[in-house]
Amino acid sequence: MADMELPAWQQPSLLTALAMPPPVFLPKQLLIIDVETTGLEPDRFECLEVGAILFSVPHRSVLSQLSFLLPVSANPAVAVNGINPLATQEPQPWQQCLLLLDAMARDAQLAVAHNASFDRRWFGCGALPELFMPWLCTMEDIAWPKSLGLRPRPSLRDLALAFAVPVWAAHRALTDCIYLAQVFERCDNLENMLLEALEPRQLYRAQVSYSQRQLAKDAGFRWNEPVRGAWTRRLSERQLKTMDLPFEAEPVEKEVA
Repeated sequence: MADMELPAWQQPSLLTALAMPPPVFLPKQLLIIDVETTGLEPDRFECLEVGAILFSVPHRSVLSQLSFLLPVSANPAVAVNGINPLATQEPQPWQQCLLLLDAMARDAQLAVAHNASFDRRWFGCGALPELFMPWLCTMEDIAWPKSLGLRPRPSLRDLALAFAVPVWAAHRALTDCIYLAQVFERCDNLENMLLEALEPRQLYRAQVSYSQRQLAKDAGFRWNEPVRGAWTRRLSERQLKTMDLPFEAEPVEKEVA
């Protein structure tokens, strides 16, 4: 039997067929992404909303934006995101929206999300295609100006308010993307911030005792993630030199997948 041809919205694009190496130049266009899900684990739950903005770095401008629901039968996280699963089952062109998302990704050199380690896991699961493109996390990777008084791993709400971006809602995909886009619009030094954020990173373990654990937490180190029984954080050489940590940090030779 001849192979059946997939519908257009299911056919892989160049981005989903080829793994792109990390950029060696400043990205001119960003794909700002956020997802809302029915739970925390992609192997047990589903993505039910996608938001995306194509953002021009040199022009500090939104070029296009997209938001759509994916049909699900239940939403255990409705108390968090407020999305009625019945609404996701209403007729709407979500297949065509996936095509538009793919087209936006083709014009971007970098995917950006707040807590990207969560968002990127949902691509390649269910209806969402994989995005084989570099990712940047605005919570982990960007060194926000110290004058803003932000924590090392700021919440999206705190980040937006620090840049005088009004926060009118939370936990809807496009809304969270808009907050990031408006933060970027206000960054005079965005190009340098992105270049520094894209520098290679190494996982470091904080050398702290139990009584010193708050020092590691305040510096943005995470307990038990990804190394069990340790406070760790991924840092570039530049960050390690400029953070002035109140404790020693040693590189983790072998990370746990």
